[in-house]
Amino acid sequence: MSSANSKSHDMKKITVLLADDHIVVREGLRILVETEGDIAVVGEAKTGREAVNMTMQLHPNVVVMDIAMPLLNGLQATRQIRKIAPATRVLILSAHADPEYVEQVVLLGGAGYLIKQTSADILVEAIREVHKGKSFFSPSISKYLRENYQNTPHTAVLRKRKDVCLTSREEGVHQLIAESKAKIQIASDLGISIKTVEKHRQHLMQKLSIHDIAGLTRYAIAAGVIESSVQPTTNDRHRSLKHTLKD
Repeated sequence: MSSANSKSHDMKKITVLLADDHIVVREGLRILVETEGDIAVVGEAKTGREAVNMTMQLHPNVVVMDIAMPLLNGLQATRQIRKIAPATRVLILSAHADPEYVEQVVLLGGAGYLIKQTSADILVEAIREVHKGKSFFSPSISKYLRENYQNTPHTAVLRKRKDVCLTSREEGVHQLIAESKAKIQIASDLGISIKTVEKHRQHLMQKLSIHDIAGLTRYAIAAGVIESSVQPTTNDRHRSLKHTLKD
């Protein structure tokens, strides 16, 4: 009887998937949220692609997602999760509060955006609120959205990008191109052939009306596909793009 009651109680908990590529961050978040009796962490993902796959498998109520994720970044993972699991709410928890990222999260249907300096109490409150169907943003982000969201020049660009239908694989290839990875490395990272990488790159260019690799990289940076902190230097980018074209 006691076991049945315990199971019934667990069923009522808010189920959460943690997505961050740093294990120490995931462990810390798990400890923080599981001290609350009404929240249960059901899984941990270290890449954006894992977050998407685990969402399909586990159907969590809330995904707490970092933006800087390998293979598929948090923005792209959010886009896919909103498509495949519309009932799952995505809460971004990032060290960066760049306006481009905030706007894109809103346009992609993210339920909230917190900066990592947020206290544990605020994080728990945010999880509960987004689970109820509400939105939740850090105070500074809320202020920015109120004052600027409707009038920012990035909004139209991001809406346009949202309307471009990229496949999961194309998004992954786009991110790795933006990170200046060579074709052979992209193929290795994604487990596909170099010929397939070339095909996805061609499709990306057609869909985005971009005609060269450097253009894909510039577009990815402008649209927030990669964070500015991981952008290569100009010389490194030129060298890497040169290798990419020759691979």
